[in-house]
Amino acid sequence: MPYEWSETPEGRRLRLWPYRSLPPRGFAFVIGLFFLLLLIPLFGVLGSLVLWGLLPFGLGALWALWYGLRRSYRSAEIEELLEITPERIALRRENPDGSRQAWEAQSYWARAEMHQQGGPVPWYVTLSGNGRTVEIGAFLSEDERRALYGELASALAEQRKPAG
Repeated sequence: MPYEWSETPEGRRLRLWPYRSLPPRGFAFVIGLFFLLLLIPLFGVLGSLVLWGLLPFGLGALWALWYGLRRSYRSAEIEELLEITPERIALRRENPDGSRQAWEAQSYWARAEMHQQGGPVPWYVTLSGNGRTVEIGAFLSEDERRALYGELASALAEQRKPAG
C-alpha cells in the first residue's frame, strides 16, 4: 500500500503518497530501450537522404516519451501527512508545484466519510471538522481508499475513547 501508519509519542501519523509503477531505473531502461529500437530501422537507411527525413520523427517520438514520463513523475510528487492526537487532527498536503495545503480540527469532532459516488473518484474519502471537508488519498486506487477509510475511521474512534 502506498501509505503507512506510524506511532508517535503524541498519537498516530499517516503518510500517503501515489504509487509509481515505473521506478527511476525502469525509466532509464525504457528510454534506452526505445532509443535502441529506434536505431534498428535507421540502420537500413544509413548513408542516404532518407535518414535525415526519418531522424526528426524518431527523435521527436523519443522526446515525447521522455517528456510524458517526466511529467507523470512530477504529477506524482504529492505527499499527504495526517497526524492524529487526542486533542487535534491535522492534514498537510504538499502538491507537485511545491504549494502546501493544511487543515486542522479537534479530534473529537472530526469524522471520516466514504462517498461511493459523487466525488471526483469512486469511493472518495473525506475528513470533516472545523466547518470544512477535505479530501484524503484521492490518488489511491479504489481498494486502497476502502482500506484507508476503515483504518482512518477506527483511528479516529480510538482517539475519542476516554483515557484510562
